[in-house]
Amino acid sequence: MLSPTSLPRMIDAMLTLCRFPHRTRHLTGRPGILLPLLGLALLTLPASPALAAAGEIDLTQSFVGGLAVVIFILAYSLVMAEEKIHMRKSKPVLVAAGIIWGLIGWIYVQSGLPDASEHAFRTTLLEFTELMLFLLVAMTYINAMDERGVFDALRAWMVHKGFSFRSLFWITGLLAFVISPVADNMTTALLMCAVVTKVAEGDKRFINLACINIVVAANAGGAFSPFGDITTLLVWQAGIVKFHEFFELLTPSLVNFLIPALAMNAFIKNRKPAALEEEIYMKRGARRIILLFILTVATAVAYHTLLKLPPVLGMMTGLGYLQFFGYYLRQTLPRSLARKRSLYTQRGDWKRLEQLGSVVPFDVFSRVARAEWDTLLFFYGVVMCVGGLGFMGYLSLLSDALYTQWHATGANIALGVISAVIDNIPVMFAVLTMEPDMSHGHWLLITLTAGVGGSLLSVGSAAGVALMGQARGSYTFLGHLRWTPVIALGYAASVATHLWLNAGSFGIYN
Repeated sequence: MLSPTSLPRMIDAMLTLCRFPHRTRHLTGRPGILLPLLGLALLTLPASPALAAAGEIDLTQSFVGGLAVVIFILAYSLVMAEEKIHMRKSKPVLVAAGIIWGLIGWIYVQSGLPDASEHAFRTTLLEFTELMLFLLVAMTYINAMDERGVFDALRAWMVHKGFSFRSLFWITGLLAFVISPVADNMTTALLMCAVVTKVAEGDKRFINLACINIVVAANAGGAFSPFGDITTLLVWQAGIVKFHEFFELLTPSLVNFLIPALAMNAFIKNRKPAALEEEIYMKRGARRIILLFILTVATAVAYHTLLKLPPVLGMMTGLGYLQFFGYYLRQTLPRSLARKRSLYTQRGDWKRLEQLGSVVPFDVFSRVARAEWDTLLFFYGVVMCVGGLGFMGYLSLLSDALYTQWHATGANIALGVISAVIDNIPVMFAVLTMEPDMSHGHWLLITLTAGVGGSLLSVGSAAGVALMGQARGSYTFLGHLRWTPVIALGYAASVATHLWLNAGSFGIYN
């Protein structure tokens, strides 16, 4: 409950924001967007903390708890405004996480329970560490394949073939759907977008349609694989859904991709661009690194499925595979260069001979350094913020509101729509932390909706945000928004498909 002395001050603050909404414009670029969020947070500022029977303090009825909510909302508003204010998204959540846990530590020290808050922080940190190391290895392999020219060779092949615009639309979409379950959806989307912008240079209308298709396909493809998105990785590592069970979402994900694609296909002129000549050669060891990545994934799955060990152990073992192979490439480089130099000289292949002069040894640690550290640090900030708010007791309240007062199906569908505005990482981590009593079918449903819900808006997923930067001026927020109704139809159809095909997995909760 609100204390009598704080209520007038809060009302006055709300009225001030109502009279001067432009004061929040610098945070998000949209006047007054923080008003409902701050209003919701201010209503959670009650009087004093209460000591729970288990030795944990319920801070949902305290000023400190309400302050932590406001801090998280302000930090996340800066994250949402990343493209507007040009501030990396990791910065505000890192600071917010530090402040939130500082507030928790202060309350627990004052209450004589410092060990409880320390244990809670270490537990949350361990969860993040496992996921960070897993993602770091995956990013290192993707960067290694990129450095060896795997993605450039694929792009050059598609450009060289001279496909029609309609064929290019479907090929890039299907490849995004197929590649994103292994590579992350943002890397896949950037690769496909590079093809589209090169072949259809200047045709903004086609580029916009193709980029929308790529974003939807990449997000849909990532929803049925533990490696396709951070949200699916969270669910898999939590042990809630087994590796092979994710493939129950294959058909719903395909429906999510195909319905918008079929609608947009009717608006594409079936003309053929001029073929472009671009000759790209993969570097030595490229194919073997692909095989090592597949072996690494298999190792992680085997450790988790057969030995009941965290999959991060298998991924770190796979990093060792890559390091040994990198050592082999460095040691044998002089002999390889001498052999190729002799061969190309005999053939008169002066272009390939010239390229040998730019060959550098493969370095694993340079690939580690090129990982998406901003994404990893953002992930840390979000996990620690949500973990802190959960320890305060807010996630229990949210779980009761969503999964007790609502039906689990409606709650999961709504959370998927919310993930188009709020990043799906905190949404999924919050659900996992709440641990609602749901059937297997409902856990698959939230995995699906959190994965594909971000396609509703261009800013709803990392793939969409990345493509707005890569195809600036051609793929825009408004250009994507015009097709949101069709994408929403695909979203609804994918949910209905899952509810129909996997009806038996909902059990008594259906």
